[in-house]
Amino acid sequence: MDIRVVLGSIGAIICFFFGVIFALASAYVPSRLAVAAILFITGFGIVTILYMISKKPARIVHRVELSGEMKAVPIQCPSCGASIDPDRIKIRDGVPYATCNYCGKAVEVAEEPKW
Repeated sequence: MDIRVVLGSIGAIICFFFGVIFALASAYVPSRLAVAAILFITGFGIVTILYMISKKPARIVHRVELSGEMKAVPIQCPSCGASIDPDRIKIRDGVPYATCNYCGKAVEVAEEPKW
């Protein structure tokens, strides 16, 4: 467990504990109710921050269903004609782009129709 989560949890518990104490003590001195409210708000703020810190990103898995036989063809840069390494293909905004090793131009990788 992350040390920030542990320390934040302890801080939130302390804020809630003293918030309850000050809320009960406000029967004798009404101004302590404002301190209790500040402690409760601080405790809820800490809990919210801890939730955002500990939240794990969702894992996205893309599955590709192929309709027929597939074969790899070499990718060439349209500006300089050099072959592009398939390991340099990156997905940006859902579109595959390959970067040329020689001229540095980003090329959109598109499947040509077979007909």
